[in-house]
Amino acid sequence: MLENGRVVNTLAFERLRGKYSGALFIVASGPSVSEFPLLRYSQYSMMSMNGSICRFAEAGVRPLFYICDDSSFVRNRLPFLQQGIASAQNVAFSPRVIETLLAQVPDALVGRSVYCFERANRPVDGRKPMSDRQFSWAARKDADFECHFSLFRQKPNRIGFSRNIDKGYFSSRTIPYTGIQLAYHLGFQQVFVVGMDLDSSKGRFYEQGEDAVGSRLDGDYEDYILPCFELMAKRVVNPAFQVYNLSLESRLPGSVLPKLTLDQLDDLLAAL
Repeated sequence: MLENGRVVNTLAFERLRGKYSGALFIVASGPSVSEFPLLRYSQYSMMSMNGSICRFAEAGVRPLFYICDDSSFVRNRLPFLQQGIASAQNVAFSPRVIETLLAQVPDALVGRSVYCFERANRPVDGRKPMSDRQFSWAARKDADFECHFSLFRQKPNRIGFSRNIDKGYFSSRTIPYTGIQLAYHLGFQQVFVVGMDLDSSKGRFYEQGEDAVGSRLDGDYEDYILPCFELMAKRVVNPAFQVYNLSLESRLPGSVLPKLTLDQLDDLLAAL
């Protein structure tokens, strides 16, 4: 899987571009996941990430994709990662996640459908990345990207959305946003995000007490998370691609991402 420090023998996302349609549920790790009746919607395609895979195991549901782009999660939560690899139909990991995983469990990915994805402007083929400003200027001319641009501040140049995961994704410092970009790439038209509470004080649904791992959500919310979702709402969401938040207590305003009750969700799904 690794050759000269580079990831090889992984599948390209291009083969799946536009292959799917309809609704997709993205299940994150906020505490509201515990209130979501996963089995009730198990006939729809689903995406799991990081520790949310344990909710799928409990319900006996096999997600279409399990994704992880944080190598520290491998070090801190290896059993969850192995659970995702074993139960998901496909897995998508960043190069550092794969490298960290294989250093600990060399045969962890044998026989699995593994896709490698990386942040925008972080080539996996050894090429040197451009500066954030150079990349965002170039991306403005690429129909697969939406992004901000600033000559004077660095942070705006990291705010964006990718319609083509093979070209990279914008992290927004929260993995559900990565999942939404993947959902667009795959062709889904309605995306429902579960457990995106974005409140570090509430922790993750699968962690308690001293077992909890620290979160950077509060520090990243104003600079990266909120601006990325605002950009997506203005430039990407349209009648052919809709994104909804199923966490009614989410820190993200409903004016940016509409919030749905389960009754509203059922009505919307019935109308599709």
